[in-house]
Amino acid sequence: MWFSAFTPAQLNDRPKNHLGGLLDIQFTEVGDDFLTATMPVDERTHQPAGILHGGASVVLAETLGSIASYMCIDPEKHMAVGLEINANHLRPVKSGLVTGICKPLHIGAKTHVWEIKIYNDKGKMNCISRLTVAIIPKPQI
Repeated sequence: MWFSAFTPAQLNDRPKNHLGGLLDIQFTEVGDDFLTATMPVDERTHQPAGILHGGASVVLAETLGSIASYMCIDPEKHMAVGLEINANHLRPVKSGLVTGICKPLHIGAKTHVWEIKIYNDKGKMNCISRLTVAIIPKPQI
C-alpha cells in the first residue's frame, strides 16, 4: 500500500516546530495497511475542565491521516492536503496516552479517505474520526 516505506523512528525524526511536535505526537507502528501514533493527555492537550480537548484528538487524527497519505504518494509529483475531517468524541480522557490507529477506507488517485480510531490507556475508544485528503500536483518551483 505504501509508496514510501518509513519506520516509526524516521517519522518521529521530523522537525518538532509544528503542531504535532508541540503536542508530542509519536508514531509507534507502521503496518501493511495501518499507521499508529500516541499523544499524551496533559496540560498541553486538556480543555479547561481537565479532560482531553476534542481539537487535540482531531490534531492526532489529521496527523495520522496526512502522514499516511504522504506515504502513499510520490512526493516528487504530488502533495497530500487535508480536505475534510470529522470526529465523534465518545468518552473523556483525563490523563495518560491516547493511541490513534489509522486505516484506509479509500485510496484513489485524487482523494484518500482514512478512518482513525483513538483509544485510551484502557483500550476503550474515546474518539472516531474520518479524514478526507486531497491529492494535488506538487507546484513546480
